[in-house]
Amino acid sequence: MAAESTPQRLISLDVFRGMTIAGMVLVNNPGTWSAIYGPLKHAEWHGITPTDYIFPFFLFIVGVAIPIALSKRIEAGVTTTVYFKIITRAAMIFVIGLLMSMIPFFGFADTGIPAVIKVLLVLSFSAALFFYLTDKPTVAAITAGVSALTILIFLFAGTNIAWYNFATMRIPGVLQRIAVCYLIVSIIYLNTNWKQQTLIGVGLLLGYWLIMTVVPVPGCEITTIDDKACNLAAWLDRTILTEAHIWRSAKVFDPEGILSTIPALVTTISGVLTGTWLRSVPPASAGEVLSASSKQTPPAAAGGTDKALGLFFAGTVLLAAGWTWSLVFPLNKSLWTSSYVLYTSGLALLTLGFCYYLIDLKGYKRWAKPFVIFGVNALALFVFSGILARLMGMIKLAGPDGKEVTLQQWIFNLYLFAFSPINASLAYAVSYILFWLFLMWLLYRRRIFIKV
Repeated sequence: MAAESTPQRLISLDVFRGMTIAGMVLVNNPGTWSAIYGPLKHAEWHGITPTDYIFPFFLFIVGVAIPIALSKRIEAGVTTTVYFKIITRAAMIFVIGLLMSMIPFFGFADTGIPAVIKVLLVLSFSAALFFYLTDKPTVAAITAGVSALTILIFLFAGTNIAWYNFATMRIPGVLQRIAVCYLIVSIIYLNTNWKQQTLIGVGLLLGYWLIMTVVPVPGCEITTIDDKACNLAAWLDRTILTEAHIWRSAKVFDPEGILSTIPALVTTISGVLTGTWLRSVPPASAGEVLSASSKQTPPAAAGGTDKALGLFFAGTVLLAAGWTWSLVFPLNKSLWTSSYVLYTSGLALLTLGFCYYLIDLKGYKRWAKPFVIFGVNALALFVFSGILARLMGMIKLAGPDGKEVTLQQWIFNLYLFAFSPINASLAYAVSYILFWLFLMWLLYRRRIFIKV
């Protein structure tokens, strides 16, 4: 929920989170999917690109935040209230992930409500979600109620309403995986020490490697992770979730599927271990990043330099281990292979180490202001930028040749007057990020930080 004031926090973690969510929005919103620079694409199957760093970085950050948030609760004594809050938060994140794809709860193109009213309904349901996340449940309920009543009025007036089709709703997703990983890893953290967490992580990675390479897949002559369909993770997604509830673009597997969530837990555990390592360092307040001079250096935290070196060392070791393992168990984001976990966790450690050394130890903060703004409202940025992108793909306008195009395509066409297609696509994505930076700055200026 929203907080009116920001607690003491690690600025480097906010910056890392802001860089990561900004990267996620950037790669998710090109001007056109047919003209994208290679580093801004996911690897087709095996292999890795900078875009494939983003999601594991976010899970790593979720892990880092767990000991920072829960350590005091452990010291005070873990009660059922703590578990209830963890479960409630995980459930909320999971539901928000589902709501992103469901809003406005009817098929936009096939519903007979006037286009302007349909756009307003999308915006009003989104506003209701925003009000709820900012601790205004009454306003949220009224907004959602008025929106629902509007739809019912049109329904009773004889307008065709194409209701949201739950039979084809995708169940997995980015927020859904974050919710599951947060829930399970938080419970692990509350009941184990760092040595046990390390053993759990190693065991899960080795176990995943074993079952993905040894267990035969029913209906396949050869079981291999080189095939998108004939691997155990894809088969489980199709069997348990069914093809109607997995990512339509993939068709035979889901990149946030059931089995591949197991190694994703280890990505989060690597963040927990990192957060435990950093927890003893006195953090700076988030507001300092706006007021401190870029040449000011805060008093060195006890052991701060050693901790930064530890991050660099551990990151290098994991990076090398992941690359070595990839020779027999390839890097693969869609399957979240064990080598991919080590490789991306190593990169995350190096990136956080760089931010920690530069910002928290050396005091160079001014450059990081945009990423702090993104980082403290990462959930809001991800959710509402995603909803707006979908809305822009729903609205139809007349194009230069008289044919209908989406609002997103219409805006992108303006960039084509000045840039080549691939540069226009990038310029559109950068503009979209800057637009949301302005909106997130408005929230930051009013000290509105959306949390769940």
